[in-house]
Amino acid sequence: MTSSDLEQLCSHINEKIGNIKKTLSLRNCGQEPMLKTMLNKIGDEVIRVNELLNKLELEIQYQEQTNNSLKGLCESLEEDYKDVQHLKENIPLHLPPVTVTQSYVKESELNPEEPVKVEETAPTKKPPKEQRNIKEIPFITSDEFNGVPAYMKSRLTYCQINDVIKEINKAVISKYKILYQPKKSMNSVARNLYHRFIDEETKDTKGHYFIVEADIKEFTSLKVDKKFHGMLNILRHCRRISEIRGQGLTRYAIN
Repeated sequence: MTSSDLEQLCSHINEKIGNIKKTLSLRNCGQEPMLKTMLNKIGDEVIRVNELLNKLELEIQYQEQTNNSLKGLCESLEEDYKDVQHLKENIPLHLPPVTVTQSYVKESELNPEEPVKVEETAPTKKPPKEQRNIKEIPFITSDEFNGVPAYMKSRLTYCQINDVIKEINKAVISKYKILYQPKKSMNSVARNLYHRFIDEETKDTKGHYFIVEADIKEFTSLKVDKKFHGMLNILRHCRRISEIRGQGLTRYAIN
C-alpha cells in the first residue's frame, strides 16, 4: 500500500468518525426540551413544504395539459380560418332563394283512401282558393318533455309521445280530407263519416280542428286505453291539445 492510499484511508476513517460524533451530538441535543420543541416545529414545516411541492407538481401537470389543449384549439381555429377565407374568396355569383314548405290539401285531389300530398310553396305566394291548410300538432321538444312532471310521464318516453302525435295528425288529416271533399265524389263510407263529423261540431268547436276517440279508432292503429289517455294528459300539459266537452262527447282540439 502506498503512502497516498494510506492517507486516503485515514481521511475516510476520520470523516466517518466525525459524522458519528455529529450524530451523537444531535441525538443528545434532541433530548433537551427546548431543542426538541424546535426540531418538532422544523419537522412540521418540512411536511408543509412537502405538501406545497406536491400541489405545485399537480398544478404544473394541469398547466401542461391546458397548454396542449390550447395548442390543439389554435391549430383547429387556423384550419377553420383557412376554410372561411376560401369560402369568402369563392362566393358564388347567384344563391338559390329560401323557400318554406307547408302542407295543403287540394279539394280536387281529395280522396279518403289516399294519403295527403305535401307541396312546396314560396312564402310570398298565397295558397289558391281551392286549397285548404290542415292544422297539425307540432312535435314536442326534449326540453318540454323534461319539464313534464314525473307522475305524468310514468314509464312513457319522449319518442312514444311524438309517435302518438304523428298518429293523431294522421287522424286529423284523414278526417278533414273527407270534410273538404266534394260531396258528389264521396262513396257511402265517406258520406257516413262526413255526417258524423258534422253532427259532432258545436258552437264551441267553430274555428278549431278537433278529433274524437272514434276518429283515432277509425284512422289509426292506436289503442284508446289508459296509456293513451296518459299521453293525452302530457299533450294537454305541453299545450298541444285542449278538450272541448259537450253532448256527452270529448273533443280533442289542436291548439
